[in-house]
Amino acid sequence: MKTLLFSLAATLPLAVSAAPCLPVDALIARDAQYEEALRVGDVAFLQTLLADDYVWVHTLGSQIETRASLLARLARPVVYKSRVTSDVHAHVQGDTVVLRGVSTTEQWNADGQTWRSNRYQFMRTYVTVAGECRLLSVQTMNLK
Repeated sequence: MKTLLFSLAATLPLAVSAAPCLPVDALIARDAQYEEALRVGDVAFLQTLLADDYVWVHTLGSQIETRASLLARLARPVVYKSRVTSDVHAHVQGDTVVLRGVSTTEQWNADGQTWRSNRYQFMRTYVTVAGECRLLSVQTMNLK
């Protein structure tokens, strides 16, 4: 009996450490901040959010961005009128949370007066890194 109790007590820290990096509602709100940071080019926020080995795989692998390449791209002027998410669902396994949903972007055309809209299905994986909730990977697929 003592052995069983000791075994159960030893696994308790593992169960506690396997909690998601943020409560789901808070993580969905943080993910909306990620969309806004992409829209306005908020490199400072992204530096705190993205894991060191972050990767973004775009539609059909047409482009693969690392943390460094995304931050470099966003340091230039941003051309998004808006970015919003909808139909967001969370899938939690241990301390990892995968968010999936639809991102609708409105991007300014070269004339600066008109814009085009795109809708993307996304999956974003958030993990705990050194006690902080970080975005590890993104995959998007254009919904034409």
